Amino acid sequence: MAKSHVVLDVRSPGEFAHAHITGAYTLPLFSDEERAVTGTAYKQQSREAAIKIGLDFFGPKMSSIISEVETIYNQHAAKTNGASSETRTVLVHCWRGGMRSGGVAWLLDLYGFNVFTLAGGYKAYRQWVLQQFAKQYQCTILGGYTGSGKTIVLHQLSTLGMQVIDLEGLANHKGSAFGSYDTPQPTQEMFENKLANALQHIDSEKQCWFEDESQRIGNLNIPNNFYALIRNSPVVFLDIPFSQRLQYIVQDYGVLHVQKISDAILRIQKRLGPLETKTAIQFLNANNIEGCFDLLLKYYDKAYSKGLLKRAKPDEQIIKLSCDAVDKDANALKVSQCEVAAL
Repeated sequence: MAKSHVVLDVRSPGEFAHAHITGAYTLPLFSDEERAVTGTAYKQQSREAAIKIGLDFFGPKMSSIISEVETIYNQHAAKTNGASSETRTVLVHCWRGGMRSGGVAWLLDLYGFNVFTLAGGYKAYRQWVLQQFAKQYQCTILGGYTGSGKTIVLHQLSTLGMQVIDLEGLANHKGSAFGSYDTPQPTQEMFENKLANALQHIDSEKQCWFEDESQRIGNLNIPNNFYALIRNSPVVFLDIPFSQRLQYIVQDYGVLHVQKISDAILRIQKRLGPLETKTAIQFLNANNIEGCFDLLLKYYDKAYSKGLLKRAKPDEQIIKLSCDAVDKDANALKVSQCEVAAL
């Protein structure tokens, strides 16, 4: 039902901002401050005292809550072309499926909405999320040295009708020291929610493609048991000449502000080494972007090679595809025609 109906999260704005069910709408019964007041009353006084305080907050909002739900419902119906104005079905949840969702559900039911509540609330949903990472999936990993255009090939595979999950897209990060977006990454919990939602929508009996990643993507971590599955899955490695990858990297990252590139270099200086760090920044300050990224690309190639060799069965897991250049169409076609045996 949650795939087609409006999901209303009545937790506080702070709770929702931290993490929520993918696609849910925020409909806070209490503000963060009001939630703190009622919670303190519950702990220090009694359940009854907290309810009375909560009702004082709830009462004046009843009319506006109904109006807001009508607006949300109509917008959702227009966007999905699937919700019927006659049934007006909505799903409501709070943290544990308690008084907050119960109060809003009572109000919306009284007004005429067809209301369902999530048993166990968001807490139960989180248990479901974690269960998704323990399942088995037919993963195939798209590998290749930095600058191979793995992400654009992955997206092209999706247009060819193949199952794809873009971990970097879910994490809002390109996966390297140079890979942060202008918008912040989600919280770890929200990343997990988004990943579980993506896994829910694939056929686990069919091949699904993922880009080869380290466990950490920016500030986020791929869940341990799911990452273990990825690390034990076959890899299709795009083997592209260094010169072609360097050209692609310069075009992709060379447009960044010099200070942003410099900051990224300093973030990896312990692993890069003092001499290489100094040289890369000197190249950068001299506007020798190609020289700077030539040095950095060699560092990333060395690090990636080590990671490949740490796979459980590198000789069996890795299938190399020779590619002339970074070309999403040609390389995606090669990948799609590659026969990958399950390990």
